[in-house]
Amino acid sequence: MKCLQTFILCVLATSLFAQAQPNELTFTPHWLPQAQFAGYYVAQEKGFYADEGIVVNIQHPSASVNAFQLLADKSADVISLFMVTALQARSDSFKIVNIAQLSQHSALMFVSHKKNGIEKLNQLDGKRIGIWKSGFDEVPKALIQSNNYEVEWVPILSSINMFMIGGIDAMTVMWYNEYDQIINAGINPDELNIFNFADYGCDVPEDGLYCLESTYLQRKPELEKFVEATMLGWKYAKNNPDEALDIVLAEMKKAHIATNLTHQKWMLQCMLELIEPGTKNVKKGELAETDFHKTRNMLKESNHINGNISFDSFYKPVLK
Repeated sequence: MKCLQTFILCVLATSLFAQAQPNELTFTPHWLPQAQFAGYYVAQEKGFYADEGIVVNIQHPSASVNAFQLLADKSADVISLFMVTALQARSDSFKIVNIAQLSQHSALMFVSHKKNGIEKLNQLDGKRIGIWKSGFDEVPKALIQSNNYEVEWVPILSSINMFMIGGIDAMTVMWYNEYDQIINAGINPDELNIFNFADYGCDVPEDGLYCLESTYLQRKPELEKFVEATMLGWKYAKNNPDEALDIVLAEMKKAHIATNLTHQKWMLQCMLELIEPGTKNVKKGELAETDFHKTRNMLKESNHINGNISFDSFYKPVLK
C-alpha cells in the first residue's frame, strides 16, 4: 500500500512539474542566419519569448535538410516560408497553414548590366536568365510565362559569379540580398537595369510563418505568444537597429557564416520596409485576402498548383 501511495505521489509530482514547465516551440527559418530573420533573434536575445512564458528553440536548416522537411517530420513546430511554396504544399494535400504574414511585399527582381542593352522587360525574351537551383523559381517563371516570353533558365546557386563574368544576360535576385552583393562587388547601381516584380503585377508576399494544421488546432495559445513576441522583436529591431545587427552578427558567427556589417545593415533596412503593409488594409503580420487570391491565381495559371485552395482553409491567424 505504501509503495502504491509513493508511486501515485511520484506521478502527481511529475505531472505538476511538467505543467509548470514553460511551453516549448521549435522554430526553423527557411535559410541560414542573416538579418532576414533579425526579429526572431532579437525576441530570443531580449527575452520576449520568455516574457510570454514560452521557450523557443531556433534551429536553422542544413544543406541537406530544409525547413519544410523539418516541419513535415515534426522536428520543427513553426517555420518561415515563402507563400508560393506553402501554397504548392497545400495543393499537394500537405496540411500546412499560415499563422502570420511577416513580409507584405515581393523583394524579387531581375537585374541586368546596362551595357547588355536590356532596357525593358520584353527584351528578356530569348535571353539567358540565372535562377536559383534551390527553389524560389515559381514567381519568376510565372512572370515570364504570363508575357509569353521564351527564355533559357540557367540554374545557379546563391553565388553572383555567373552574372559578374557575363555568363548570363540577367539574374533573379532578392533586393535585400543578391542585389546588394552585386553592388558590394564593385558594380555601381547606375550600371544596372532592375525589373522589380512588384512593378509587373507580381507583388507577392514572401516570408510568412507556417505550422501544421494539427499544431494550430492543438497549440494555438503558444503560437499566439510566439507571434506576438516575434512582432515585438521586429519592432525592437526597427527602433534599435545597431543592437539588432550586433545580435544578428553574433548569431552568424556561431554558425560560422562569413558576412559583413554593411550587407547585413542593408538587409535589415530592406526587411523592415517589406514588413510594412503600406496602402494595404491590413495590420503588420496579417495576410491580405487580395494577396492570397492574387498569388493562388498566378500559381494556378502557371500550372504550379491544382485545386481551389480557400483563404479560410489556408490562413489561420493567431494574432488578436
